[in-house]
Amino acid sequence: MGFLGICFTFLPGEILGFFGVEPADLNTLFLQITGSLYFAFAMLNWMAKGNLIGGIYSKPVAIGNFTHFMVGGLLLSNSAFSSPENIEIWIAAIGYSILAVLFGWVSFGNPLKADGYSVLN
Repeated sequence: MGFLGICFTFLPGEILGFFGVEPADLNTLFLQITGSLYFAFAMLNWMAKGNLIGGIYSKPVAIGNFTHFMVGGLLLSNSAFSSPENIEIWIAAIGYSILAVLFGWVSFGNPLKADGYSVLN
């Protein structure tokens, strides 16, 4: 997320050109704002890396990531099935879907500490 955030923020024209989209002011601005969101999420995840994700204190981090990847995965999957020849969208849809499943498991599963006991007991 951090890498995409930096790329979207500082290279919007090049990214839009790669996908054949005219780098108009609104397109560039939208991609830069999306980049700032990705970078902010990456910073949130980095700051919470020492916490037990899925526990009561990091539940908002897990739910935020799950929501982002679930909605993004559904949107990208819909787009991928609409234009099956676009391999970039398929790759993004598969990646987002995998991360949605993993964050769903973390968000709604039972968090365990390294020694194996449940923190919910």
